[in-house]
Amino acid sequence: MIAETVCSAVSVAGLGIAAVTAYRKRFLSAARIAAYSLVPIGLVMTGAVGWVADTAFSPTAWAGFVVLGGAWLLFMITRAVERRGGGTRRERKAAKAAAERDAVAPAASAPTLGQAPRPTAAPRGGEAGDDFSDIEAILKKHGI
Repeated sequence: MIAETVCSAVSVAGLGIAAVTAYRKRFLSAARIAAYSLVPIGLVMTGAVGWVADTAFSPTAWAGFVVLGGAWLLFMITRAVERRGGGTRRERKAAKAAAERDAVAPAASAPTLGQAPRPTAAPRGGEAGDDFSDIEAILKKHGI
């Protein structure tokens, strides 16, 4: 008797959390939380918590199996929606190709194979010119 009460309370609490999550416009997470919270009450209804001999002929047990099936269906639907979040396969491939294409700046030059002439930078006053001369040389080498 106490196990059924605890499982019912856990299910009600989980459904309350799912309602709050849905209120925050996170419907996919809310559906997943609802699926998790229906499992304890489904197990109680099937008789798995307090196993009895008449489980196969009990309408409550069959209702529990229906609830478990609904929870499983919610799991599968949320997984399918989560996977299809990127649109069609063609759109995902186009987005991936565009990301790879834009990984290198369009104006970037090919690396030089020989020894590039080093520009001589005049010091701008004090140590600051010496500290940044290497960086300036690299930037000029790449045309930036």
